[in-house]
Amino acid sequence: MASDDEFRPRLGKARAQGGKRSRAYLHRVLAATNLARGAAASGNTKRSFSGSRNGRGSGIGRVLASRDHFAAYRQRRVIIKSRIVRLAGKGAAGAAAHLRYVQRDGVTRDGQPGALYGADKDHADGKAFIERATGDRHQFRFIVSAEDGAEYDDLKPLTRRLVAQMEQDLGTRLDWVAVDHFNTGHPHTHILVRGRDDRGQDLLIARDYITTGMRERACELVDLDLGPRDERAIEQRLRAEVEQERLTSIDRHLIRDADGAYVVQSRGRTALDQSLRAGRLSKLVSLGLAEPLGTGLYRLSPEIADTLTKLGERGDIIRTMQRAFAGRSQAPALADQAIYDPTAKGAHPLVGRLIERGLADELHDRHYVLVEATDGRTHYVAIGKGEMAEPISLGGIVRIDPVEIFVRDVDRTVAAVAAANGGRYTIDAHLRQDRAATEAFAETHVRRLEAIRRRTGGVSREPDGSWTIKPDHLERAAAFEAARASDRPVRIMTLSSQPLEQLPTAHGATWLDRELVATTPEALRDAGFGKEARLALERRRQWLIAGGFADAAETGTVFRPTMIRDLQRHDVIRAGAQLARDIGLPFSETSNGEQISGKLRSSVTLSSGRFAVIERSRDFTLVPWRPALEQQVGHSVSGIMREGGVSWSFGRQRSGPTIS
Repeated sequence: MASDDEFRPRLGKARAQGGKRSRAYLHRVLAATNLARGAAASGNTKRSFSGSRNGRGSGIGRVLASRDHFAAYRQRRVIIKSRIVRLAGKGAAGAAAHLRYVQRDGVTRDGQPGALYGADKDHADGKAFIERATGDRHQFRFIVSAEDGAEYDDLKPLTRRLVAQMEQDLGTRLDWVAVDHFNTGHPHTHILVRGRDDRGQDLLIARDYITTGMRERACELVDLDLGPRDERAIEQRLRAEVEQERLTSIDRHLIRDADGAYVVQSRGRTALDQSLRAGRLSKLVSLGLAEPLGTGLYRLSPEIADTLTKLGERGDIIRTMQRAFAGRSQAPALADQAIYDPTAKGAHPLVGRLIERGLADELHDRHYVLVEATDGRTHYVAIGKGEMAEPISLGGIVRIDPVEIFVRDVDRTVAAVAAANGGRYTIDAHLRQDRAATEAFAETHVRRLEAIRRRTGGVSREPDGSWTIKPDHLERAAAFEAARASDRPVRIMTLSSQPLEQLPTAHGATWLDRELVATTPEALRDAGFGKEARLALERRRQWLIAGGFADAAETGTVFRPTMIRDLQRHDVIRAGAQLARDIGLPFSETSNGEQISGKLRSSVTLSSGRFAVIERSRDFTLVPWRPALEQQVGHSVSGIMREGGVSWSFGRQRSGPTIS
């Protein structure tokens, strides 16, 4: 070579290093790997990577999962629910809120707030735990519920031994806090674990250990404490499962034993096992979840687990409704109880009285409400995450609307711009295609894409700031809307914070008044809440006539055109006079078209609804409340009074966002 910077490669046949001995060793390694994966047992050597065995505890999790499943019948059962929560963005605030939630009132045996504890202290510092977790990528949340947990006077020793065993299995110390709850039929423990190991690295726990290993360890500890089940108790429990319409332990074993075509045998390892399997398969056939093939073979439905889980959830909902009415003298018949499904075709809004709000899923913060509706029935309504729903007064009247899942115009615009720009979306491309669009308008499309990327990964952002948009972008946008709807499947509007019995004589514009003048009032069934509302409307009608807001005529009642406005005005003036003494400033009414600027002091709930208290330099005023004001309390706001409310402008810039 002429210089050190030049070389001339000579390409030839690649030669193995090490000869036959090296190849033989490599083959042995591959064979051992396949055997560890279970490929030799299943006959399938081509499996996709799932990540289920990544992380600490994967080997122990597989060993515990491979135990004799029939022996599990003799174990005392422990249910463990797990969730991994990312702490980026609003996740840290959500973690702090969850910690406050698990310490809420009424969770101990004597109705006291829950007390956090740790490995060596009965009173842990929750604030310090949150501060230590600053910068963590994620957090683990577990709910541990032993079937026989009521036999424990104190769950702390069991929890500490379980976490100590987890530390041994995972090979690291864990930073954790826990709180015990006794507010349900099954005592349980909430355990929060930091997503860091004892070396300060991200803690990764294998899925096998989370789904199986941890539960098996908990079962072992409960067996040691309370002793194994006797044969009679085991048989009674298992035979009770045969006819249950939910996912049972027998179903899990059948699903585990089924082959790739979902075919399973009724034959069992013992006489009891065979009796249980045969009886359960017969029940599954009656439910349409199994098909007999002859000679003791059955084909299970691919959706068997999901269907049985939903059936079990329905049973839990019915029991929840029965508990809610246990203390009431007049509980509705089963035919008058319903589960509201906002996704059903033709789902209609509900209007009725809120009688209960509770938690359907503590781990995922899923809430529900029970509503006595105008159709005379009591509805169970899943409302999604609690943080998505505003506080609602029990006994108040609400309207529940299903959240519609549809592709927005912003998504169609993004798809159109990308289609004309080689599958890429940029603000510049948008402005070139739509000359009337402004840069601020185009930026709303970028924020939409960022929301989709964070939630579903339906789009990807390139290093140069452009966005790669797939041809099926509209389907991906619909999937994003569906994911959002799972967090908030319905919208709840408070029609009256006051109970129905106070409305007929209330000094304000009430829900009854709006129903009386509505062109399409609610259909009231002559039963339940519908009957009560019908009687309240008649009493309100007489009160309005006596007060001069309506006149009785031969053809019916004639309501004054300004009745609603006059009732609301009288309500606001009365409240303003009372608040003036507390605030120390005079009250001033607002008029249509008036500019409103001042400090949003607070809100007040009247018979006419919720109003914002706006404090100005020389006086204060009351204007209709908007949910967008929730984050503005204590700050300066400005807007213009309109016929339907106030058009608000937030932010320091004059061109800031406007809420109409």
